[in-house]
Amino acid sequence: MALSAAAGSAGAGTVCRPDTVEIRGPRGETRFSVELADTPDSRAYGLMNRASLPKSSGMLFVYEYPQHVSFWMRNTLIPLDMIFLDARGVITRIHENARPHDETAIDGGSGVLAVLEINGGLARRLGLVQGGVLRHPAFGPGGAWPCGS
Repeated sequence: MALSAAAGSAGAGTVCRPDTVEIRGPRGETRFSVELADTPDSRAYGLMNRASLPKSSGMLFVYEYPQHVSFWMRNTLIPLDMIFLDARGVITRIHENARPHDETAIDGGSGVLAVLEINGGLARRLGLVQGGVLRHPAFGPGGAWPCGS
């Protein structure tokens, strides 16, 4: 495991799958199993009312086009890190340890195509930083780390 016992190591020659994301950062590569939230209803519900989230899992919110997004933690029972990504899969912002039940808006900025939510504190432990890249079919062949590369 390249980065942590909490997340899987991304391997060479991996085929992109909708239920998996790979992240490349200064400390190497890591992989998460993800649930997709790619409809208005699934994005609105997100990870609400979940008592736990496996450490190597997350939820990937995917939008139809890059846009300004804000999140909140209403009815969310666990702390989360939110990783905001542009249309190429580049990390533009990371909000760490969003507090359960907090209804304060968390601004993700403009030009966001996707947001990855993972367990709170994990982004820092894995060394994820702004400028890191995520590989997933949602970013297409023009992604910063395209599928098949």
